[in-house]
Amino acid sequence: MDQSSDQELIRRICEHDADAFEALFARYQACVLQHLLRTLRDRTAAEDLTQEVFLRVWTRAEQWNGDGAFKSWALKIGTNLALNYLRTVRRRREQPLEPFLETEPVTGSEHQAIEALERSRPEQAFEQLEWRERLQQLLGRLSTEKREVFHLAHDADLDVREIAARLGIPEGTVRSRLHYARKQLATEWEMEEKER
Repeated sequence: MDQSSDQELIRRICEHDADAFEALFARYQACVLQHLLRTLRDRTAAEDLTQEVFLRVWTRAEQWNGDGAFKSWALKIGTNLALNYLRTVRRRREQPLEPFLETEPVTGSEHQAIEALERSRPEQAFEQLEWRERLQQLLGRLSTEKREVFHLAHDADLDVREIAARLGIPEGTVRSRLHYARKQLATEWEMEEKER
């Protein structure tokens, strides 16, 4: 098992080192998958988006400048992809919008898998930027208390107990704020979708 730091692995990935990519994938794949499962509540979609997260790590490794933890950067990529997925689901009317609520190894070489994924989703970069901007606007409408709990749950990837300990409030209060933050965001997102 590669004991290199995340920063060293990213440096090597920037040089297209597949071994470094595999080491980083092994280190964080389960964490990213769990984050996506909590957001999507759909294992198949979460597994697909986990692969997409690491495709973006491979193709955009130079975008991580070492400020903050690599894990946080990877989880933010996951959150953005999850929101994009949920918007697509909403447009297809396959299920209602619920935006704020170990994958098997790929066969063949890592390079072949990455190339296949890259060919399958070339158009999503612009959509991600649009989604991020819209989400930031909606988050800005939340009360400070709700926004703080939401960020700790989704960006810092803390559970209810950890958030309660960090903020010094009861777990029930955390659950309530998170519930109402997600409900407000989902309602406003849906209203915006109807207007588009």
